[in-house]
Amino acid sequence: MDLSRARMAVAAGFLTQGLILLSLTTRLPDFQDKWHLSDVTLSLVLLMMILLAGVGSVVAETLAKRLDSALLLRSGLLLIAVALPVMCLAPTMVVYIAGIAAYGVGLGIVDASTNMQAVALEHRYGRPILPSFHGAWTLGGVVGAGIGFATAELPVEVNALVGLIPLAVAFGPFLPRDHGPTELPTEVAVPWRPIILVGVAMVLFYMVDTGVQTWGPLFLDHTFTTPERYVALSALAYLLASGAVRIAGDRLVARVGVVPILRVGAVVGAAGLAGVVFSPTWQVAVLGFAVLGAGVAVVAPLSFSAAARIAGAAEDGVEFSPAVRQARVDAVIARFNQFNYVGALLGSVMTGLVGQDSLRIGFAVPMILVLGIIPLAPAFAPKIIALTTRPR
Repeated sequence: MDLSRARMAVAAGFLTQGLILLSLTTRLPDFQDKWHLSDVTLSLVLLMMILLAGVGSVVAETLAKRLDSALLLRSGLLLIAVALPVMCLAPTMVVYIAGIAAYGVGLGIVDASTNMQAVALEHRYGRPILPSFHGAWTLGGVVGAGIGFATAELPVEVNALVGLIPLAVAFGPFLPRDHGPTELPTEVAVPWRPIILVGVAMVLFYMVDTGVQTWGPLFLDHTFTTPERYVALSALAYLLASGAVRIAGDRLVARVGVVPILRVGAVVGAAGLAGVVFSPTWQVAVLGFAVLGAGVAVVAPLSFSAAARIAGAAEDGVEFSPAVRQARVDAVIARFNQFNYVGALLGSVMTGLVGQDSLRIGFAVPMILVLGIIPLAPAFAPKIIALTTRPR
């Protein structure tokens, strides 16, 4: 198969995922007004969506033992393509909630399967390519936010047209699984301890990431007399800086190494958050968010890459057959994706609770916790010895 075509298709999957999510979140106030949802009710709806995304990821983990991740990705994209117009065109609030629920499950499936495809391609390429895939997600997020702002004066029903994007991407030339038996052997033990160490680092990242995108605009609005049209710059500056580093991340990681990149990035991220916490003006706070984005940009892609490398390593000196290896890695990646939602819940809830009196205090907590990535960095580059004797 042409790997370059598969790589473009998977990148389109990442881009679509970010585009849909941000195009929806920027229109949340309009959905809230349309259905007369209180802040508490809207928060519960979003919590439901995150929890169902976790369910979707679990579904992907279960099915990955038997089904191709390309098929899972197509299914998730098609589910989102249906859920989006249901949300936007819903005649009643019950139908809207049903659309949100379907989108949440689809989001979890796409979350897991895009990363399954990405780590499989990285294995084929034999060099780091995960950062640029996540860079495509960030680019999609920027485009999605732009769509949301461009359609801000139009009825939310117009956003149903965005559902055509995942519908088109679903038919891309994704990477098929290697031929051979695809049922994951029940006797294979996955080395969860080193994978969990990497997962803790990903929780720390998504805690910061979600905290910025959820509370950053409110920080600018509540802490300073920021013009209303500029409060979104907190998330935009973070996304742009993060996207730029991710796109350059493939070569950067290959040249410098995983552990130094993560350690330096954690320090830079903490410095960026310090700039936010102690910012004298909203302009300085926006700069701090940008520095933070640049510092922590590659934590998530390197986490998935490390988990796949650990899961796919030879066991007891015996390498797995290609089909079994990919089935094993796919199942692990889907479960590993749960760390994403743990971090998202912590970031959205903890920052707000701690910072209920002052969001400066709310952002001071992740400023300290993000430094926890420094001692966890060696877990991303384990000494794996593969003494091949025969394929399983």
